[in-house]
Amino acid sequence: MRIHIVAVGRARAGPEAALFDHYKDRVTLWPITLAEQDLRKRTAPDKLAEAEGDLLLHALPDGAYVVALDERGKQQSSRDFAKLLSDLQDDGRRDVAFLIGGADGLTPPVRDRADKVLSLGQATWPHMLVRGLLTEQIYRAQQIIAGHPYHRD
Repeated sequence: MRIHIVAVGRARAGPEAALFDHYKDRVTLWPITLAEQDLRKRTAPDKLAEAEGDLLLHALPDGAYVVALDERGKQQSSRDFAKLLSDLQDDGRRDVAFLIGGADGLTPPVRDRADKVLSLGQATWPHMLVRGLLTEQIYRAQQIIAGHPYHRD
């Protein structure tokens, strides 16, 4: 199973990018690709979220199981997240795509396209930091599935 992180914006060198790379390099169970979507032209602020959403939807791999990360989504434990990934793999899913919106979040059409909408909690996180948080949870899921003591309940 391949994991695709489809995210708005391009990460610059810095702690957020380093966090993402740190955990991406530790995940060995599933290859992770990051598809950064950036608007090439200036967009009016009231049209920005819609334009970003269109970019995200067009970047989805065909047939992928889509998980949107959104504050309106369901919160779940790390163990439940590990079970989700394990179940998707057991079901023979080839591709899982996680969608990360920009500063204005995800539009209703993007959330509606998702097979699942998850939240990383009630707090609002910078969209560049979410990449690292998600990748850490993917690494944690790998360790839970392997029975490794990295995760402590």
